[in-house]
Amino acid sequence: MPAKPVVVNQTPSMASDAVRARMVQRLTAQGVADVRVLRAMSAVERHRFVDSALVNQAYEDTSLPIGLGQTISKPSVVARMIELLLGAPALANKPGDRLGRVLEIGTGCGYQAAVLSHVATEVYSIERLRGLHERARTNLRPFRLATVHLLLGDGMVGYAKGAPYAAIIAAAGGEAVPEAWLAQLAVGGRIVAPTQSSNGGQALVVVDRTARGLERRVLEAVHFVPLKSGIA
Repeated sequence: MPAKPVVVNQTPSMASDAVRARMVQRLTAQGVADVRVLRAMSAVERHRFVDSALVNQAYEDTSLPIGLGQTISKPSVVARMIELLLGAPALANKPGDRLGRVLEIGTGCGYQAAVLSHVATEVYSIERLRGLHERARTNLRPFRLATVHLLLGDGMVGYAKGAPYAAIIAAAGGEAVPEAWLAQLAVGGRIVAPTQSSNGGQALVVVDRTARGLERRVLEAVHFVPLKSGIA
């Protein structure tokens, strides 16, 4: 007989732990292999970052609306992008090490910042929409993540005060990777971001800064909200 579906409550429970464990099993089946990523995805309770009406969908592999026309990314996309970050040149042959300082472009509801806090020594996360910035603050407050710094600002210009960064990850896609991000990336660091592809869609791009310069790779098609400048 098939197992009965587990109902996720808004409060932490054995039920939500079981559903989260199944989500991590699915991520493994989809090819996510880095133990650091799987542990982080297991540790962060995604249902705390979605509206109460969507709690029962919190651990499905789907993006969900979080207000102001924005979404929380699919768990598989979050895991994939963070696993790519952990492949940065500076971490080559260091499978157990954490990333250093990370810049996240597009805080959204704060979920990815919470996951990043488990694989990085410090996270600067910038959001241009005031409503989402405040929502992320509210969502993250109970976790007491001293290494996560939430900023209201224009993500397209990055955050020079925190540079250089070991990694930069973006949750919005533009025509190209902004020059400001490239300038703020440390040698040995990596950018993982969606950008517009030749067919009018979006593709995931990886940019490494090595001692020889910048190296770019275009990966699979993705779908993110558009990258915009300014504060709203």
